[in-house]
Amino acid sequence: VQLEESGGGLVQAGGSLRLTCTDRTRTYAVAVGWFRQVPGKEREFVSGINYIGDTTIYSDSVKGRFIISRDDAKNTVNLQMNSLKPEDTAVYYCASRENVLIDQTEDWYTDWGQGTQVTVYS
Repeated sequence: VQLEESGGGLVQAGGSLRLTCTDRTRTYAVAVGWFRQVPGKEREFVSGINYIGDTTIYSDSVKGRFIISRDDAKNTVNLQMNSLKPEDTAVYYCASRENVLIDQTEDWYTDWGQGTQVTVYS
């Protein structure tokens, strides 16, 4: 399975970025999660969406600022990141699993992308 993240970049604090996770392999919807990692720290759950898009979960640190959504016609899952803070700076990864549920545990996911860098400066 090939997952590809895009949309990362450099943005000023308070600004917005939209990350996209594209599944290059499957033609059907699966559970997708977004994680992030800062050098020297463990990978952290950010948000997830189930395969039909009616259940979404967020970490407390991004709740109210980030919005996850899916576009099954394009086989993508988007993460709209608003009101960005310097502490949101990290490499962002999308992950997937063929399951009807959604989970925030890193080990639950079976497929991972290569990551995209997000840098927020003050």
